[in-house]
Amino acid sequence: MSTETCKKQRTVFYLSDRTGITVETLGHSLLTQFDGIKWRKISIPFLDSEEKAKAAAEQINLTGKQDGCRPLVFSTLIDPAVRSLIERADCAIYDFFESFIDSMEKELGQQSSHAIGRSHGVNNNASYTKRIAAVNFAQTNDDGISAKSFAEADIILVGVSRSGKTPTCLYLALQYGIYAANYPLTEEDMDSSSLPSIIKPFKNKLFGLTITAEQLHKIRQERKPNSRYSSLNQCQQELQWQQSLYQREKIPYIDTTATSIEEMATTILNRSGLKRQLYGE
Repeated sequence: MSTETCKKQRTVFYLSDRTGITVETLGHSLLTQFDGIKWRKISIPFLDSEEKAKAAAEQINLTGKQDGCRPLVFSTLIDPAVRSLIERADCAIYDFFESFIDSMEKELGQQSSHAIGRSHGVNNNASYTKRIAAVNFAQTNDDGISAKSFAEADIILVGVSRSGKTPTCLYLALQYGIYAANYPLTEEDMDSSSLPSIIKPFKNKLFGLTITAEQLHKIRQERKPNSRYSSLNQCQQELQWQQSLYQREKIPYIDTTATSIEEMATTILNRSGLKRQLYGE
């Protein structure tokens, strides 16, 4: 790979002794700051032995030779022996724990535990159980299947079909332990000038999702191509009615068109005042 090609395409490794969720999230945040580069991403989770570290180092070196430029390596490895083997590889390594742990030890006057898997391990059974219960709640209360548990919901997402309610509910449940239900605003609901009776008693828990008609049309076309349901005109009518409903009922809402689930969830939490249940709490 030529020097010019290396400026446009690079390989990046995510190394972790556990799931790799933390290192992928942090690494991705950094990579988004560099435009014009195509990233080939390789994740190696559960890198918890010297044998696995040697194999990973060999893979990194081989990749570098094939690419003609050093791979980038993001790491949250704890074991010094494992880290040492990776550091010998021909790569540009960015160790998140090493970058911060040393200075934090000095500031806090305490040695860190160097325990593996703390960020995503099941250290707090109550917290873990709450997340699982929240996910089950989101699935049980998806798309208005049942309103019996709406009173238990922390929040109820509303919006027309395919506006992003289900994935957002599941993300809120899995990441933050939020009891999130959702209710789809249907064409039948458009016949009324007020909130559907099923969600009217829970107005203070409602949070709306909206989307552009063009994007909704594109998403529905993939689900039911060339149908009335997916037609641009139908999408426009539903969204216009929905917008009027949000404004008339003073329902807070967010546009999902160009917003990631992570951003949507954070915005919803901040605006609704719900407390996040973070890992390990």
